[in-house]
Amino acid sequence: MSARPSAPRPPAEPDQRTAADLAAVLPMTAEVRDGHLWIGGVDTVALAREAGTALYVMDEATIRHQLREYVRWTRYHWPDVDVVYAGKAFLTLAMVRIIEEEDCCLLCASGGELAYALRAGFPVERVQVHGNNKTPQELAECLDARVGRIVVDNFVELERISAMAVERGLTQKVLIRVTPGIAADTHDFIMTGAEDSKFGFGLNQGLAMEAVERALALPGVDFDGLHMHIGSQIFALKSFAKAIEVMVAFMREIRDRTGAVVQMLDVGGGLGVKYGVPDEPSSIKDFGKVVVDGIKEECEKHGLAVPRMAVEPGRSIVANAGVTLYTVGAIKEIPGIRTYVAVDGGMSDNIRTSLYDAHYEALVANKADRPRSVVVTIAGKHCESGDVVVRDAPLQEPEVGDVVCVCATGAYCYSMSSNYNKQVRPGIVFVRDGSWRWSVRRETYDDLMATDLG
Repeated sequence: MSARPSAPRPPAEPDQRTAADLAAVLPMTAEVRDGHLWIGGVDTVALAREAGTALYVMDEATIRHQLREYVRWTRYHWPDVDVVYAGKAFLTLAMVRIIEEEDCCLLCASGGELAYALRAGFPVERVQVHGNNKTPQELAECLDARVGRIVVDNFVELERISAMAVERGLTQKVLIRVTPGIAADTHDFIMTGAEDSKFGFGLNQGLAMEAVERALALPGVDFDGLHMHIGSQIFALKSFAKAIEVMVAFMREIRDRTGAVVQMLDVGGGLGVKYGVPDEPSSIKDFGKVVVDGIKEECEKHGLAVPRMAVEPGRSIVANAGVTLYTVGAIKEIPGIRTYVAVDGGMSDNIRTSLYDAHYEALVANKADRPRSVVVTIAGKHCESGDVVVRDAPLQEPEVGDVVCVCATGAYCYSMSSNYNKQVRPGIVFVRDGSWRWSVRRETYDDLMATDLG
């Protein structure tokens, strides 16, 4: 598919699209007023001038809409579905509170993410904790906080949970993460369900059944069900359908061999999003139908009770809810080769282009009503040749001082940001109903040196 991050793309050409024609990759509240791009009722050009750039901008209305769509189109088909937001995609205290308000659960993949949930007062019974190498300290934090479920990834961890739970006089619910052997249609770096994966217990090698039997036998451990995650940025829903067939068949095998009933089946996340105009991801509505009806139908076929279900959206909640604003600092034309537009950010705030060859749409926010009449490469300011934000992108004719908006940066850009070249991380603002507020302030040089003991 053309939308896969690793797929070759045709050479970019100038086009006549303005911001109004990029609606599918922008937040749902985006509009053009007097030539400027507005999001959430806020003029992004004025925002950039006031708050400074580089700047992450998150549209609260889009985030809430996406969460509600998942709740609507999964529970429409079956009432017992948990929508578990994957915090790794984007997590701030404000985001945690939105997740709680929208009656969703929270997936934490580290002690730090759990700390955010606890600081924000998130209901711990709605927390799931993942990770392929949870440290003893992180497991202690999970048990002491009484998190709802821990997704077990290896035998060492399973034994450790048992010993630590018994020591505390607790019984901890666990899900066994299964590698179903499904090669999802996505980039190799974000494909996690194939047999050769660092995650989970291999189904075809018998390790998953061994893990289930061990969980049933260990004290302090309550085997609650199964978990899978086949990858990210998946456009082909058939990948989920096939994995569900495999997992429900395994549920029957567990019943027949041990007598245990799987109470929960968590199918993970990974629904693709629209980064570029040509991308055609599946809808949340279709995803909900494929997953929920698929589980119900497979359970009926195998004579099983339908379990509680869980889905774990992350990227598809926040990717198109966010944009990054930059200021153009220099323009360099190499005749017959390429024009570079240098901005005041780059791989420290968006590593995805360098890491995955990810593709984005961009526009000049202060010329949003004009056609994207030239093709340029938007380059970062770091000391790396590969520091590119958008390669060969249609853009309005740029000038020094323009505000460039890169679309669909709400997922993984802030989460994967760094201080390379001792660059301070951008701040994050949330926009809603004509106003904006800081969620995370911009770092300072003092922040950079706060842990340096000299």
